[in-house]
Amino acid sequence: MSRWWILAASLAVLSQPAAAQPAADARQEVLGTVETMFRAMRTKDTTLLRSVFEPGARLVGIRTRADGTSFVQTISVDQWVKFVGQDPRPDWIERAFEPVVQIRETLAQVWADYDFHFGSTFSHCGIDAVQLLRLNGRWMIVSIADTYQAAGCPARPKP
Repeated sequence: MSRWWILAASLAVLSQPAAAQPAADARQEVLGTVETMFRAMRTKDTTLLRSVFEPGARLVGIRTRADGTSFVQTISVDQWVKFVGQDPRPDWIERAFEPVVQIRETLAQVWADYDFHFGSTFSHCGIDAVQLLRLNGRWMIVSIADTYQAAGCPARPKP
C-alpha cells in the first residue's frame, strides 16, 4: 500500500510544470522595464529611455533597403536614444501584445508581438525579443532584436 502512495505522490510532483511561470512580482518588474522604455519613446524622454538600458546594449533587426534586399541593422543604445530624441515625428507609440516572459536568476527575456504608430498613424508591426539582466537590483535591457513588417499585420484598434 505504501508503494502506491509513493508512486502517486511522485507522479503528482512530476506532473507540475517546473518554473513554467516566473514569480508574478519578477514578471511585473521585467514587463515594467519594457513599459518604461515604451513610455520614454512616446514622450521622447531620453533620460528615462537611457535609464532602462545597460550602456553597452545593442538593438538588432532585419531591415529592407529601397532595392528590396535585406540587411541586419545593429545600432548602439546611444545611437538609438539620440535618434528617438531628435526624430520630429509625433509620439512614438509601441504596444506589446501577449508577452511571453522567461526568467532564470539574473536573466530575463520578453517575447511579444508589437505594433508601432507615429501618433495615430500606423507604421509597422513585428516581434520584439528583449533580453534583460538584473544588475544591482534592477532589470536592465541589454539587447533587443526585432522583426519589422509594414503589411499583413493583425488588425488592432488604434492607440
